[in-house]
Amino acid sequence: MTAPATPRSAMSGKAIVASQFDRAADLINLEGYMRRILMSPFREVQVEVPVRMDDGRIEVFTGYRIQHNGARGPCKGGIRYHPDADHDEVLGLAAIMTWKTALMDIPFGGAKGGVTVDPKKLSKLELERLTRRFTQRISIMLGPYRDIPAPDVNTNAQVMAWILDEYSSRHGYTPAAVTGKPVSLGGSLGREEATGRGVMYVMMEYARDFGVPLKGSRVVIQGFGNVGGHLARLVAAEAGAKVVAVSDVNGGIVNEQGLDVPALLAHGAARRPVSEFPGGQAITNAALWTIPCDWLVPAALGGVITREANARTVDCRVVVEGANEPTTPTADLILAERGIAVIPDFLANAGGVTVSYYEWSQNLQQYRWTHEQVNRELQATITKAYVGVRDLAKQRGVTFRTAAYAIALQRVAEAERLRGN
Repeated sequence: MTAPATPRSAMSGKAIVASQFDRAADLINLEGYMRRILMSPFREVQVEVPVRMDDGRIEVFTGYRIQHNGARGPCKGGIRYHPDADHDEVLGLAAIMTWKTALMDIPFGGAKGGVTVDPKKLSKLELERLTRRFTQRISIMLGPYRDIPAPDVNTNAQVMAWILDEYSSRHGYTPAAVTGKPVSLGGSLGREEATGRGVMYVMMEYARDFGVPLKGSRVVIQGFGNVGGHLARLVAAEAGAKVVAVSDVNGGIVNEQGLDVPALLAHGAARRPVSEFPGGQAITNAALWTIPCDWLVPAALGGVITREANARTVDCRVVVEGANEPTTPTADLILAERGIAVIPDFLANAGGVTVSYYEWSQNLQQYRWTHEQVNRELQATITKAYVGVRDLAKQRGVTFRTAAYAIALQRVAEAERLRGN
């Protein structure tokens, strides 16, 4: 029997972002009034979402859409369906989207959405009704030049297709109103794998600069959904790394010789827990953090590396944040003391929003890029951002996270000043 997942931090996403923000704001001597502007959301909406269930009952769910900042362009950010999705989590994630789009230097601001629901308890029809009603309730905020949703935790291309259809029923066919859509409805080639691919590109650059070879290295991935699954496939097939352990919500699997990733993906596609995969030894979620590796990639939910749970016991050379906010600020300090480098979330996992930008651009131009072009542009964009972070971190003697925040804050603050604030 597997142990429960590692407890998530009690610290809210909003508090995590605020703590990290202050360090970077001090580094660039950001004015007090600008700090207030950049830490305050532009617009928040909370909606009640009534849904008729298959048995005829009406259930009411709470949903959020928070636009954090739009100084550099339309707001951009995913929609997640999760029991823990609440106001503070969505606000923290919206702020991260502002910094992520600024760091990638793409013309978007930051937003996030969420519904407090366990989608695993809904039928497909109930999920569609929930999505359509939620879209109706927040549609006044949406639009290709206003706020563009995308997939996030427990949402996917199908959910985006329902959002597109619901929005278009009121505004006419508007593919640029949402990204992460199926390719047959205007989605971009390469979008589904983009976050995992972006994580790999950042790992490749870091490996080259800091002597942590990727080829033949040991990789542990916590979370085997969209990001973790694609990353495992890509680092094994294209970078020659050895994925020795992965986990999902039910537990994990380890194989010291390296997991057969294609077979594991096929196993997962059949909706079977990774701990039941025959090509390795089942482990608990807590045990996953102690497996010796070169690269540790949290790629599920936030607040999973904490001072209380595992910051002093993780056994890796580099933490690469595939998830949003997986490391609490106190855990961050402990990792730094231990000499474990951390590649922050809004650099490492920015591949998704970057290819969402390409999708939005393709929709507005009514022109489709090739898969090769998407990957080439993604690698160029994320590498340029990485180099900027690396150079500033070295120049100022700060962590990658503080350097990434400093670059992003500087860009958003400049946009606010130019607009007259």
